[in-house]
Amino acid sequence: MPRFSVILPCFKVQGFLRECLDSVLDQSYRDIEVVAVDDCSPDGSGAILDEYAARDDRVRVLHLEENVGLGRARNAGLPHATGDYLLFLDSDDTLTPGALRAMADRLAETDDPDVLVFDYARTYWWGGTRRNALARVLAEAGDGTFTAAGHPEILDLLMVVWNKAYRRDFVEREGFTFPPGYYEDTPWTFPVMFSAGRIAALDRICLNYRQRRQGNILSTTSRKHFDVHAQYERVFAFLDARPELARWRPFLHTKMGEHCLDILSKPDRLPPSDKAEFFRRTAEMFRAYRPEGAEVPAELRVLEGGYTAYRLRRRSGRAGRELERRARQARDVVAARAGRARSAVHTRRPLDPDLAVYSAFSHRGVLGDPAAVHRKARELAPHLRGVWVVRDEEDVPLLPPDTEHVILGSPAYRRVTERATFFVNNVNWPGAVTKRPGSVHIHTHQGTPLKYMGVDLLGRPGARHGLDVPQMLRRADRWDHSLVAGRYAERVWERAYPCHFASARTGSPRNDVLVNAGPEDGLRVRERLGVPEGHTVVLYAPTRREYRRGGHVDRIDLARLAADLGDGHTLVVRLHPSLATGPARGMGLSELHRRGVLVDATDAPHVEELMLASDLLITDYSALMFDYVLLDRPVVVHADDWPAYTASRGAYFDITAEAPGHVSRSYRELAWLLDSGAWRDEEAARLRSAFRARFCEYEDGRAAERVVRTLMLGERMPEPEPLAVPGARSLPAHHDLLASS
Repeated sequence: MPRFSVILPCFKVQGFLRECLDSVLDQSYRDIEVVAVDDCSPDGSGAILDEYAARDDRVRVLHLEENVGLGRARNAGLPHATGDYLLFLDSDDTLTPGALRAMADRLAETDDPDVLVFDYARTYWWGGTRRNALARVLAEAGDGTFTAAGHPEILDLLMVVWNKAYRRDFVEREGFTFPPGYYEDTPWTFPVMFSAGRIAALDRICLNYRQRRQGNILSTTSRKHFDVHAQYERVFAFLDARPELARWRPFLHTKMGEHCLDILSKPDRLPPSDKAEFFRRTAEMFRAYRPEGAEVPAELRVLEGGYTAYRLRRRSGRAGRELERRARQARDVVAARAGRARSAVHTRRPLDPDLAVYSAFSHRGVLGDPAAVHRKARELAPHLRGVWVVRDEEDVPLLPPDTEHVILGSPAYRRVTERATFFVNNVNWPGAVTKRPGSVHIHTHQGTPLKYMGVDLLGRPGARHGLDVPQMLRRADRWDHSLVAGRYAERVWERAYPCHFASARTGSPRNDVLVNAGPEDGLRVRERLGVPEGHTVVLYAPTRREYRRGGHVDRIDLARLAADLGDGHTLVVRLHPSLATGPARGMGLSELHRRGVLVDATDAPHVEELMLASDLLITDYSALMFDYVLLDRPVVVHADDWPAYTASRGAYFDITAEAPGHVSRSYRELAWLLDSGAWRDEEAARLRSAFRARFCEYEDGRAAERVVRTLMLGERMPEPEPLAVPGARSLPAHHDLLASS
């Protein structure tokens, strides 16, 4: 049998589950089993568990037919555990490297105690880490074993299930199980600690306790917090059945009072209308379970009075904080008076159900996914009035004819953003845009992410330079729907933006043109770019670098690449949009364009057209590759600085190992791929097919229609079927050749 059985209940944790499982299975100590319980999770958690079980025989997965809650999901795993010790790991937390080895050594050193208590650290969504404030309790426990009575300070630690390892035969002998409910840890942890004859402590951080931005389930406002009373009743019943443990009643009585008052004191736990009832229920239990002759601590005597007295006491303690609040409020009143006066008029007016506001790329024009949604809305729902937000008057001539627009910050802009029902954008709206009840915010993103985004940037100081991530998330809190091209993107966005949106499995509207295009579409674009008839077009689209100030690094000598491609080829270069106005183009690109060596298409407004016009994409780590594979045309990934890039920016997977085509790690390798024709061989086609199947599941060419019908008109429309990869579809044969030997 294994040394450890890790019981892992899972429900709606697809964004964190891989990290959790990897932290367990990648431990240097291998003598373990993982009993993973899919608590009928509606997201991709169950599939992730099955994936891990298929490749690691230490993982066993139980799929429950209905959602039973955390405690009973743990119970479901218990009969399947065969290890000497049980660990209950929450599926959004992680073990630290070397944790299991440290536990195993400590258990051996203390001759297999009933319970091993270890330390943890809180890891915050914004990147901070804080160790358990009472870690000294573990250090002071000594080298041997003890009982809770002999070292009662151990009960001052956070009384949860996941900071301990339990000897399985001790658990089975005592018959410990988890009850249903909100506070299921309470009637497990107290009985276990009271009953354990031998407890050992490990003064080492073995677990990272993830502090989600939106808080855990116990941080939500709900009447479910009344469950705490029933759970303490269970613990008192346990003591009643064990006369030898009667000495713990005064302790438990005090803990119950402290715990309930703590819940009551939190402003975000109970609805205000329920607080008096919660206080009365707590006071009744406090009186009913008070041991005869027990002295009530001073801080709990408030439970002997009424709710009014409790409120007065709380109010007096807040006097100093109230003065500070009033001063801050006065400053806010002065700063926001004009804005409130204006908004008071407009927000009392009902939303216009037929008004949609669009913006793309920080108000740069009718572009990207929002543009595709707008076009489809005009076709399917002409009654919807679509208004575009642009930065200034200079952008207006660039808009398509008959495009209704407003200038950012203008009175007209304020009027439409205060009355619109639908908001469609691929970046966040400015902070001044208020999310009104009934409005629908649709966030399209700008592609499938390879590099870290959102909160994942907090651990990358260079990558987040100039970004206020907390502000970014406050603005993302307005999202109602997040469009995704596949399950991979769904998991990443839910992890990177821990906000209350729903993932919409629509596909990417901007990519409909790629899925549905024919060869003639690309030919028209070639004519506009000035590409000679019969030329093979190579699109080079590098991304920016965070390890270099300004973001631009010349990874390839473009003049040399254009020359090496030879006659009959046109090199089209598309820099990352963030580099369009910087010095990068002045460092040679513009001059090469002027000389006709290549085509600088950085300013081309619609990158989809450039993809249609090309036969081959050469990129490094640009998200463009996720779209380009929809054309089923070759991709070469030039990854000569992959280690530096991942160290500075971070990536969600290794693109060099799971690329959409061949990978070059030097210019010499790139030149060989191009010269030999390997860029378009059978292996390239296989890699491209696998990449497309993994990342483009929902790209069926109807994404814009799906957004309009389901998210704006409220109609029903089936989710896209996983995308079938057709045979090669490319431009006519005379466009399909690169120079070869």
